[in-house]
Amino acid sequence: MRHLFRIAGVFAVSSLWSTSAFATSTGITGQSGKDGVMCSTCHKGGEVPTVVLEGPTTLEPGATGQYTFIIRGGAAKTGGADIAVDSADAKLQAGTGMKPLGAELVHSAPQAFTGTELRFNFSLVAPSTDVTLKLFGAGNSSNADQKSDGDRAAATTLSVTVGKGSPVVVDPIAEEDEGGGCSAAGSAPVWGLALAGLALLRRRRS
Repeated sequence: MRHLFRIAGVFAVSSLWSTSAFATSTGITGQSGKDGVMCSTCHKGGEVPTVVLEGPTTLEPGATGQYTFIIRGGAAKTGGADIAVDSADAKLQAGTGMKPLGAELVHSAPQAFTGTELRFNFSLVAPSTDVTLKLFGAGNSSNADQKSDGDRAAATTLSVTVGKGSPVVVDPIAEEDEGGGCSAAGSAPVWGLALAGLALLRRRRS
C-alpha cells in the first residue's frame, strides 16, 4: 500500500510540473525582474542569452513610444518574454506575438527565433504628468523541447523620462525671479541704495 502511495505522489508532482510548464508556454506575469524574480527560477541549464530594450528614452506626457525587446543567443529555438513598467499610470500595449496579462505583457505562445535573434514589439503610453519610468524586460531562450532544462533567461531595464521627469526640483530663487521677486543678484542695487541713504543721514546729523 505504501508503495502505491509513493507512485501516486510521484505522479501528482509530475502532473503539477507538466501543468505549470504548459501554463508558462502561453505567458506568465511576475517574471520581468521588477519584483526581483525572472524566468530563470524555472528555466535552467542552458546558455545565458543577452537581452536588450530598445526605444525612446524620452517621451512627452501622454505620448506613445514604440519599443522592442530583443533576445539574442542561448538555445535560440523558441523564446518568451515578460514586460512590465513601474508606474500604474503608464500603459503597455502588445505587439505581434504578445498579449496583455494584468498590467504586464507576455508572449501569447512560444515564438520562433530568426537566426539567433527574437524580437517582441510593444508600445508604451506615457502618463499625462512628468515622471521617470522604468521598463523591465525578461526573456527566455529555449531549446523548444517543452521542458525547463536546457533553457535560460536574462533580464534588463530601460529608463524613460516623461516630460521633465521626476522628481521635478523647483529652484526657489529662480521661482522668485519669475514672479518678479528679488533674487540674490537682483537685490544688490537695492542694498546699495539703502546703504547710501544711511550714510547721508549720518552726515546730516553730524
